Amino acid sequence: MNRIIEKYSTNSKNLGKSHEEPSIDLNVEQSKYSGLNEQLAEASRGLRQMRGEELDGLSAAELHEMERKLEVGLHRVLSTKDQLFMQQISELQRKGAQLEDENRLLKKQVPHMPTAGTAVAADTENVLIEDGQSSESVMTALHSGSSHDNDDGSDISLKLSLP
Repeated sequence: MNRIIEKYSTNSKNLGKSHEEPSIDLNVEQSKYSGLNEQLAEASRGLRQMRGEELDGLSAAELHEMERKLEVGLHRVLSTKDQLFMQQISELQRKGAQLEDENRLLKKQVPHMPTAGTAVAADTENVLIEDGQSSESVMTALHSGSSHDNDDGSDISLKLSLP
């Protein structure tokens, strides 16, 4: 009988504690929740102010501090943008050099066959590189320098590329 009473009193004490513990934990969680809500409201207000909204009621010192923060942020954005552009330029230069190397290899692989079309193309490249003339002046020079006996009515194409 004494054992049963001990078990009952032990269980009733544990039940009382188990009801009190959730309420303590619940109060702690509610205080954390309200604190986080306040932080969220403050951060939202700060973000709106950074966008230029809700500036009423701010002192000159607070406005100056906000201006300083915006300038620092803008400097970081510009720095990051410049760094990104430099990376892109380096990558494009690397790709350009790779394409030039491939172009040289392909030119070496193509057998050199002297034909009338090849001679005209070679002359065109020499005129462009040496004189730096426009494509119109090159075409004029080619047509004026060539004899009309070789004119078979075929189209002549001109490929322009960067040196």
